[in-house]
Amino acid sequence: MARFREIDFRPTPMGDLILRERWDPVAKQDLLEIKLGDEFLMSSLFTVAEIALGHLATAECDGTDLDVVVGGLGLGCTALAVLEDPRVRSLVVVDALPEVIEWHREHLIPAGTTLTTDARCRLVHGDFFAGLRDGGELNPDAPGHLWHAVVVDIDHTPTHHLHPSHADLYDEAGLNRVVARLHPGGVFALWSDDPPDETFMATLAATFPEVRAEVVTFDNPLLGTVASNTVYLARTPR
Repeated sequence: MARFREIDFRPTPMGDLILRERWDPVAKQDLLEIKLGDEFLMSSLFTVAEIALGHLATAECDGTDLDVVVGGLGLGCTALAVLEDPRVRSLVVVDALPEVIEWHREHLIPAGTTLTTDARCRLVHGDFFAGLRDGGELNPDAPGHLWHAVVVDIDHTPTHHLHPSHADLYDEAGLNRVVARLHPGGVFALWSDDPPDETFMATLAATFPEVRAEVVTFDNPLLGTVASNTVYLARTPR
């Protein structure tokens, strides 16, 4: 049995991007993985928290006909979880790597079968962080559009970023730009690989009136331990 199967390899300005399938003898299953340079962006072995991110974000939303934007596509787990809420009217998923979007459109990643055929969903190539800055747009087809939820799964943590240009999302000015893109009572949801960060929680609380951190636990069969990620949730004034 082959241990590795490289499905696709693409050089990008951010580093070599690899989609591969790997048999893991400890987990006793084939894993689908995305690597960017030396960074593991996603593994199909660890998707519990990404799924929880999508579910928690929509569960926090009031009303119906929800418009949601997700920053970061990856293996599509968060986007699929958002679409499971029947109240979602539209979903825009923004990713800086056109290759990842192409993998979904070519169905090299299983989630792409649903994401590219659900009429509510659009996959958009773009810089999510630039889209939040003054003059930027997260949905170029609808300038000034407001969202019921802004969901982010891109960086490892609020302080460990894939690129230095992402840092300005996580201070008060950046979070206020998120507020400006949300409806009253709108939700900001953020995935993090680390336990809740009290400094970042304080920054969130200085910007949003309602904030909390949900710790999501899951089994790590590679280490035989229970691992955890964090989902930060914040809401604008209703």
